[in-house]
Amino acid sequence: MPEPYGAMSGEVLATTQLAASELDLKLARMRDIFRSLERVAVAFSAGADSTLVLKVALDTLGPQNVVAVTGRSDSLPAAELEAARELAAECGAEHVVLDTEEFSDPNYLANPIDRCYYCKDELYSKLAAFVAERGLKAAVNGVNRDDLKDWRPGIRAAEEHLVRAPCAEAGLTKSEVRQLSARFGLPTFDKPATPCLSSRVQIGEPITPGKLRMIERAEAFLRSLGLRECRVRHHGQLARIELPPDRLEEVMGPPLRTLIDAKLREIGYTWVAVDLRGFRSGSMVEMLTPARRGD
Repeated sequence: MPEPYGAMSGEVLATTQLAASELDLKLARMRDIFRSLERVAVAFSAGADSTLVLKVALDTLGPQNVVAVTGRSDSLPAAELEAARELAAECGAEHVVLDTEEFSDPNYLANPIDRCYYCKDELYSKLAAFVAERGLKAAVNGVNRDDLKDWRPGIRAAEEHLVRAPCAEAGLTKSEVRQLSARFGLPTFDKPATPCLSSRVQIGEPITPGKLRMIERAEAFLRSLGLRECRVRHHGQLARIELPPDRLEEVMGPPLRTLIDAKLREIGYTWVAVDLRGFRSGSMVEMLTPARRGD
């Protein structure tokens, strides 16, 4: 005979309570990390991870001991900078914008497989100077535990500059970051990841501000059509569009297909393609062998 409904409910309840308890323990660890740091600068992108870090830092240390810092360069979409300003204000945090100069670094412009290292090295160098100038104790970022398993050259730069990662150190996964964000009522709880525009350019193809503006305009157009999670991968004259698999059929129909093709060609692309494998993070490194990735 099947178990009584009440017994099944008890099991589910116990499992849910256990998960909630583990999440609360991780949150408590995160708060302990902040208490040990006392006064911090949060590398703030307005993404789900850094927004949770900012929220917990503010709640734990108070706004007088926390500054949200956003790096500004051609690789940051204008809409994301504005989102960072608005969200920091909504959270009650002081917000500072630092102009970074990775576009003066030939290593970054060459767009090697570890391009992100040069970008983050520049950002964290500027952030370290800011921390010293303001008499803060540390810089922190939004790296979570799942990021440690991925190809993230920027993490090496963070380690070299002693930037702390409260989410990862507390053991929080991306899913748990989103759970806590929803609990706190943060608008970023379901925000898609928004890596820098340079991540869309084919590895080895030089980075230029002009290419990034093309990508920014193309993705903004796709989002205006209700395609919230999207990427426009830049392969020279070809734009390769990545969308969630359940949206592929929609854009392949005549109305949207024609509209998207015309708009992206107006932006400057000669060819427009839709990737049938759908959206996936890090697709630009798929073509590289393990040896070239450094695995």
